[in-house]
Amino acid sequence: MKHLYIGGYGPGIVTVGGDLTDLTRVAAPSFLAAHPTLPVLYAVGELERGWLTAYTVGEEGLRPLDERPSEGDSPCHVAVDPTGTLLAAANYGDGTAVVYHLDSRGAFEGEPIVLRHEGSGPDPDRQAGPHAHETVFHDGLLHVSDLGTDEIRRYRPDGTPLEPITMGPGTGPRHFAFTDSRLYVAGELGGTVTLAEGERRTTVPASGQAGENAPSHLELAGGLVYVANRGPNTISVLRDDLSVVAEVPSGGDWPRHFAIDGDRMYVANQRSGTVNVFALKDGIPEPTGQAYDVESPACVLIT
Repeated sequence: MKHLYIGGYGPGIVTVGGDLTDLTRVAAPSFLAAHPTLPVLYAVGELERGWLTAYTVGEEGLRPLDERPSEGDSPCHVAVDPTGTLLAAANYGDGTAVVYHLDSRGAFEGEPIVLRHEGSGPDPDRQAGPHAHETVFHDGLLHVSDLGTDEIRRYRPDGTPLEPITMGPGTGPRHFAFTDSRLYVAGELGGTVTLAEGERRTTVPASGQAGENAPSHLELAGGLVYVANRGPNTISVLRDDLSVVAEVPSGGDWPRHFAIDGDRMYVANQRSGTVNVFALKDGIPEPTGQAYDVESPACVLIT
């Protein structure tokens, strides 16, 4: 049986499975990730000086396995590489990313690799310095979006920095996803989605609605690009060339994140305190009428 794990800014991690709803108390678990082969879940604790916590998953719920500092300010994302041997986290507050080795249990092992960064962007309020926002392992490298410097930073697994992928000034890259040859980036500050192919960039508005938009999560599924739009409170559905398929209401206020599992989409509407469930019909989200009441949800994980 699959379980739905919901993190955010409430009292802890909410687990939903069958008729069971459980709460694991932890401070501000704003993002979650699962180990690819072990029954282990990871959470960031988004405090001023953050923490990374590993939990074993069992019949009795989540049990603490290990904990380490995030080595930076306000961690907001965590990811595990496909081999299950590395974990990376992004610290929004100071732009620091961190990499930990994982042992055979999924616990942290050895000293962290701390990836500090410098730079700024044209927005004086949001881009005075680096702000790491997401960590993605792809093609043997670690990629880190930096909202403050308009870059997708790149590193080898040992922390050696490589030439970053640059975005347009003021884009504010937040979440992103790869195909074999393409990179799709949600621009929080620009209200955009960008398709990068080598040096070529195609940028479109993330939403067709009037007013300000701060796109949050971006995900690829079934040959389509899905983007959550905070402000318009919608989910955009785009083709791989960024042409518009549909844009539908998110079911609540401030869609911070979503997860897709087969023909279902789960949308975390942070300000309205709901995780709304949609059916995907020909790739387009349709409301099912089902929703979970969760205080300030910010992340949905399905395992």
